[in-house]
Amino acid sequence: MVVLRLKRMGRAHKPFYRLGAMDKRSPRDGRVIEHLGWFDPTAPEGKQHAIKVDRVRYWLSVGAQPSQTVTDLLRRLGCDAKPGTPVASA
Repeated sequence: MVVLRLKRMGRAHKPFYRLGAMDKRSPRDGRVIEHLGWFDPTAPEGKQHAIKVDRVRYWLSVGAQPSQTVTDLLRRLGCDAKPGTPVASA
């Protein structure tokens, strides 16, 4: 099963995350099938993310399950992260 989840990058006390489509069995920071964007929680508002919404829409349409954190992030962008539901462009 494919899941959409965040992969932690960065350094201590300065987190940076990459959003990726991964196999459910792979570790959190393991191999990614496709990179879908990034998220920086410490950046100023408006420069915190860059996500390929069309590719997220594709992965959701083929049955990928987003993690709870990714679901919350997509909602903050104005996207609907429920699988099988059309995702609005951000």
